[in-house]
This record gives sequence, C-alpha cells and structure tokens, in this order.
Amino acid sequence: MTFGLSFGVTLATITWVISFLRLGTRLRMWLVVVFSAACVLEVALITVQAWRRTPSHFNFSSTFDTIVARSLAVGGVTLIVGIAILTVAAFRLPPEDPALRLALRAGFVILDVAIVSGAIMLVIGLRRVIGGDQQGAYATADSLKLLHGATMHAILVLPALARITRDVRAVRIAIVVYAAAASTALLV
Repeated sequence: MTFGLSFGVTLATITWVISFLRLGTRLRMWLVVVFSAACVLEVALITVQAWRRTPSHFNFSSTFDTIVARSLAVGGVTLIVGIAILTVAAFRLPPEDPALRLALRAGFVILDVAIVSGAIMLVIGLRRVIGGDQQGAYATADSLKLLHGATMHAILVLPALARITRDVRAVRIAIVVYAAAASTALLV
C-alpha cells in the first residue's frame, strides 16, 4: 500500500512539475504517458506479487516470478530514463521564476538520488540472488531503503514551497534540510 501511494504521489507530482518546464507539447505528453505507464506497471506487478504473498524483486523461483521481475526491471529503466530527461530539462529549460527554478533543479537532483539508490539496491540484490543468496538479497538491499524513501518526494515539497512562498531563501533552507535528512538516512 505504501509503495502504491508513493508511486501515485510521484506520478501526480511529475505530471504537475513537468508543466513548469519549457518543453514542447509532444515531448511533454510523451513523457507523461510513458512515465504513467511505467508507474502503473510497477505498482500493478508489485501488487500482484503482494496478493500472491510472493516477493516482487529478486524473485526468479518460477517462470511467472521471473517475468514479473524482468518486467519490473523494464519499468524501472523506463522511470530512470524519464527522470534523467526531466532532470536535464530542469537545467536546460528552467522556468523564469528563480525560486521555482532552484526548487525544480534541486528537486530533480534529489529525486535522482532516490532513483540511483533504488537502482543500487536492485543491483546489489540481483548479484546476491545470482550468487545463490536469496535472503541475503533482501537484507542487503534494505540498507538503502530509508535513503530511497527520504529522497523520493523532494520534487513535490520543494516546488510546492517555491510556488507558495516565491522565496529563494526558503527554498535554499528546505534544500539544506533535505540534504541533512538524506545524509542521516544514509547513515542509519
């Protein structure tokens, strides 16, 4: 449930913040559609595995589980590429408002930390599974889960703060708070 809620909030946020980037209408629509499809795929597959009381990631115990795990990987790569495109756009095609520009840039960079930490968890877990240590895959991958979660929603909080306050200083303070939270999450 937490996973689905988080993805829903992230999808709504990306759909909202992409409107502030100066992108062509076709590119904006393409990014929203592809990002939406990847989010729905991820949540649907993880929900199916939860209903089956079966692990969703690092699970290659049956043909179906392998298909799910590989489909999740495709969805994950799609999300990574989409976020990377939006991060570049935030730096190349920023809005005129300085507070919003800073918030979008920092928000996407912090979201990139979430994406990279998620990718690292997957790589570590997959290496453990391939090495024959299924349980070790979950234990090792969990070490970055807090960092992954702590950095996921800066892309919502920072632009919302910028839109409400229109204050660059407030956004800078929020970025420092996010950086401190992420650092703490990494150390825990």
